[in-house]
Amino acid sequence: MSERIVVVGFGPVAARLIDELLPAVRKGLARLTVIGEEPEAAYNRVLVADLGVGRTTEEALALADAAALIADGVDVRLGVRVRRVDRARQRLILTDGTSPGYDRLVFATGSRPVIPNLTGLNPDPAAPVLPPGVTALRDLRDAAVLRSAVAGGKRVVVLGGGVLGLETALAAAEEGATVTVVHNGPHPLGRNIDRGGGAVLATSLRNCGVRMAGNARSTGLEHNAPDGGFSALLLDDGSAIDGDLLVLSCGVRPRTELAEGCGLSTGTGILVDHKLRAHHEPHIFAIGDCAEVRCPDPECAECRTARGPSGLVGPGWRQAEWLAEYLMLLAAESKADAGPSSDAAADAAAGADALPPLAPEQPGVIVLKARGMNMAVAGDNGAEPWDEEALATGAVNGRARLQVAQWADPEHGRYVKMITRAGVLEGLVAVGMPRTAAELVQLFERGAELPADRSLLLRLDGPDQVAAAGAADPARTVCRCAGVSGTAIASAAADGCGTVSEVSGATRAGTGCGGCHEDIRGIIEAHFQGAVA
Repeated sequence: MSERIVVVGFGPVAARLIDELLPAVRKGLARLTVIGEEPEAAYNRVLVADLGVGRTTEEALALADAAALIADGVDVRLGVRVRRVDRARQRLILTDGTSPGYDRLVFATGSRPVIPNLTGLNPDPAAPVLPPGVTALRDLRDAAVLRSAVAGGKRVVVLGGGVLGLETALAAAEEGATVTVVHNGPHPLGRNIDRGGGAVLATSLRNCGVRMAGNARSTGLEHNAPDGGFSALLLDDGSAIDGDLLVLSCGVRPRTELAEGCGLSTGTGILVDHKLRAHHEPHIFAIGDCAEVRCPDPECAECRTARGPSGLVGPGWRQAEWLAEYLMLLAAESKADAGPSSDAAADAAAGADALPPLAPEQPGVIVLKARGMNMAVAGDNGAEPWDEEALATGAVNGRARLQVAQWADPEHGRYVKMITRAGVLEGLVAVGMPRTAAELVQLFERGAELPADRSLLLRLDGPDQVAAAGAADPARTVCRCAGVSGTAIASAAADGCGTVSEVSGATRAGTGCGGCHEDIRGIIEAHFQGAVA
């Protein structure tokens, strides 16, 4: 019998898993069912803001074709929810009245937006009812709401100073909307960036046409628009920020309610081990935003410092790719068990057991790009040059102290901070220094040692380096979400790919956060300019 694999959720991470499992489906090793709440197949949710400001299309965001999957033998069920999981019988109870069974169940339920507890908003986080003029910008219908506001030159208020909120604000401002970002704390990206970098970032955002309201605590909403919709965000100091559309960007929470309902262990997300198996349940797995890799072994040093789901699409894709290989080995084992050859079953079992566990994720890099603005942030960058206590942290048993190199030019929106231990980056901030940022990110991801003279890195953004901007390492990773190098993108251009979407179709580059689109476009242009010459 073929292994019955059911995937709950049909977002970007589930789409990658399904894509990787298709060879097993075609060979008859697995019967695959995917259950999605939305009526559409998987699309790139990270770029919904770009869709909302008219920079892309629904077709360009699509990550899966339901009709093609059905033709390949996948049971695709859209617009359907799972009511509950019957673990004892290994069956799902769906809202359409059916109850498919499973041999392996994968939760890829993702996350849901945090709805703040404000007067005028439904406080139920599981089933919020947002009033007219308020959106969390998570799906295609939310994008249509933003599109209407931007097209009409409306006033957009973004509540939250995280990277998604800032990307939305920048995109809407560039397309003609009046945008105000309201955030708690002295500067945006308060959890990710140091004070100096945050101050320069806020100034850069203002220079890009985004109004900033910092140190602001929201208390409620006014609904005085002609249609009874949102008209103003109320603050605790008695003031109000008027607007026509409120975009909630207050973070996300993993969707764990279905897993909790069937008795699985959860923390921040669904708890899984290093093979992505739910605790004490070898038939159930979780990947992506809903999964928290924290094994049951109390002696595991790696899990002791685990921080929960990353919230980034790249790590979710790597989990999907690893799990697909593991599930295919298990399916081959199951098929061999049912056949006449016990040797084949033993070989398949050995292959699944011998598969190395999922490699731990490296710290993520946050990149923010817009016309006239560039920022990269990574690692722990809070230490200051004269903060003796912070610099001595971790310097035991001969381990080196932290060192901080810092440079600021607030007038021109430039700031760089490099925090190193034994010459290797542990944290970085770069605002308004795109070439320096690109080099630092490469060094950070490789764990490579910085030059002794840190100022050499700053000179990458000097006027004498502009002409040499195209001389970057061609093998560097351009798309960090999909792990695609500049060499692979150049090869796709050489094969005839002349647009970002064509390169994305050939290499998967640019199908994640979209922060590499300009770099991909530059590689394409460089190739065709050379061809013309």
